[in-house]
Amino acid sequence: MANIKSQIKRNTQNEKRRLRNRVIRGATRSAVRDARLALEGGEEISSREAVMLAISRLDKAAEKGIIHKNNAARRKGRLMKRLAAFENA
Repeated sequence: MANIKSQIKRNTQNEKRRLRNRVIRGATRSAVRDARLALEGGEEISSREAVMLAISRLDKAAEKGIIHKNNAARRKGRLMKRLAAFENA
């Protein structure tokens, strides 16, 4: 346990940020999972909407620094690749 005042404050701030980041990261994962399930389900309109929502969540997470921008770009690219294959099939 820290006994320096500034470190105690820093630990409190880190805990708040960790919880906030965890919520956003979880919502992002859920959106990506829902998009994948929608693509496997077979409905074109709902799958496109799910992919767009997932892309939006990934962008927001990257913008806030919760995930790296290249990580978001890679995951968006994979989702779009699946969507394109689904629409062309």
